[in-house]
Amino acid sequence: MSSVAAAPRRPREYETIYIMRPDVSREGAAKVAQRVQEVLQREGAKLTLVETWGRRELAYKVKKHRYGIYVYVKFIATGTTVSELERNFRLLDEVMKFQSILLGEVEGEVEVSEESVAFEPVEGVPMEEDAAQSLARELGLLDPEPGSRGHSRSSDADAGDAGDMDEDDDAQEDE
Repeated sequence: MSSVAAAPRRPREYETIYIMRPDVSREGAAKVAQRVQEVLQREGAKLTLVETWGRRELAYKVKKHRYGIYVYVKFIATGTTVSELERNFRLLDEVMKFQSILLGEVEGEVEVSEESVAFEPVEGVPMEEDAAQSLARELGLLDPEPGSRGHSRSSDADAGDAGDMDEDDDAQEDE
């Protein structure tokens, strides 16, 4: 029986974008960042860039959320590292979506600054709608918010309008 020598694993550059729930707490986001760092360190990967892109609108609803918090991570590793990182993303409730892409082979040593690999804390962003969505919802072009009755007018305004209509009716009867 002949043994086939395994080819040495060449380091490759990957990028991963993961999207967290828009209502994730600062502690939850820190937990995800810590897990990413632990997996990459354990697998012998080298983190080269981390960017927090912040809260952005999704192209379509994901797990009933219209927005998500995007984080971009670039690293040098082998393919097994990517599999392990994605397995961990599936286990984290804070992460809704993720995607990893192979950028190419790495030749030589890559210089990395500490500032470029620091995970930024995620600030609590209010869950307000965009002005265009609010207007569309008010005009009835979008479904009403869950728990709302679908009307934004107060009962005082309705009572005032009804009184005005009665006066118009009275004026017509006098003529």
